[in-house]
Amino acid sequence: MERWILHCDCNSFYASVELLSRPELRQKPVAVCGDPESRHGIILAKNEPAKAMGVKTAEAIWQAKRKCPDLVLLPPHRERYVHYYKIINEIYCRFTDRVEPFSIDESWLDVSGSWQLFAQSPKALADRLRAEVHGATGLTVSVGVSFNKVFAKLGSDYKKPDATTLITRENFKDILWPLPARDMLFVGRSAAEKLAGMGISTIGDLAAADEKALAAALGKLGHTLSRYARGLDDAPVRLWGEKEPVKSVGSGRTFPHDLVTAAEVHSALWALSDEVAARLRRHGVWAGAVQLTVRDASLKTITRQARLPMSTHLARDLADAAWRLMQANWREGEPVRMLTVTAQGITEEPAAVQQSFYEDAPRPDPRREKLEQSLDAIRGKYGKGAIGAGSILRKDLGLGRLSMEEKGGDEDDERAKGPL
Repeated sequence: MERWILHCDCNSFYASVELLSRPELRQKPVAVCGDPESRHGIILAKNEPAKAMGVKTAEAIWQAKRKCPDLVLLPPHRERYVHYYKIINEIYCRFTDRVEPFSIDESWLDVSGSWQLFAQSPKALADRLRAEVHGATGLTVSVGVSFNKVFAKLGSDYKKPDATTLITRENFKDILWPLPARDMLFVGRSAAEKLAGMGISTIGDLAAADEKALAAALGKLGHTLSRYARGLDDAPVRLWGEKEPVKSVGSGRTFPHDLVTAAEVHSALWALSDEVAARLRRHGVWAGAVQLTVRDASLKTITRQARLPMSTHLARDLADAAWRLMQANWREGEPVRMLTVTAQGITEEPAAVQQSFYEDAPRPDPRREKLEQSLDAIRGKYGKGAIGAGSILRKDLGLGRLSMEEKGGDEDDERAKGPL
């Protein structure tokens, strides 16, 4: 049986949702952005008129306004996006049980065994889905239809907004191979630069390149991209509700003001590590490595990683590792705009520690484990701000306030579950 995979991508999702309640702005350039006063001043989404003016997602607001002085800025409302996420994916689930969200506004559907029940062809089913989503929500969707997930994703990006693109075994070389290599899934800026250095500028070049050479330049990603470009992706679409294995857990903040002292930076790293550790424990997993991302006042960003001496889900271990990375890559007084702490090397059980004849091997700390579990219990009853490190009190780091306001009720339970 031939595989038929759909990739459904809501067009300008955040902006489109906001414009449902602001129809008078539809013909004007509009962008959804973070709070400029809190320095979360980047573009999160833009509508088609703003896109036509060169406004790009993730650029600073001042850059966007320089391109488009009349740009209308709207604040984000995550609860609205979650509401429409649920409605749209409920529609998808009427046609197949294999619905795998890729983000809050994108989902893959495997309709291999069901499309005949609803339409004359997989492409016709994609058109029907677009119509049903628009009828139920007022939002438009672009759909890629293909024989694997990667090509379906490229198809949904190929023509926007509100379009269906069919990519088959017969036409994919004509449609996809002329596209820039950077359009391939998982090709970021660094990978695109390395590919360009190898003389690879299109997806067709990527398909024709020597796989061993790609692996030598890009590691495991090189093998993956070679297979993707040649149409050999065979990854399944997960069942709706089937959880993806946790690969990393991170928390980051852009601060209200630049951090310049060691005390400020250390407090921020501790608070971020505490949040990451709590999420690790909630998922029942352990981290084997830590990644630190630092952005300075000029928006230059560096990323550094380090393996941990033993698996952990404790804030102290993550914070200590993040602080060591910070000390090795930062001089006190240099302004820090943003920090992110990410736990990597995730496992469902703590990894075994190699013993040594010459020195004591790192050991778990049962007392610390019990303490942090107690913090989880307090936060579960009174809210995330009920207890925290004393070092963040009275510091304007944008890390939240401590308070003893009891949480409870259906609204909090529903928000805690979340769809993502």
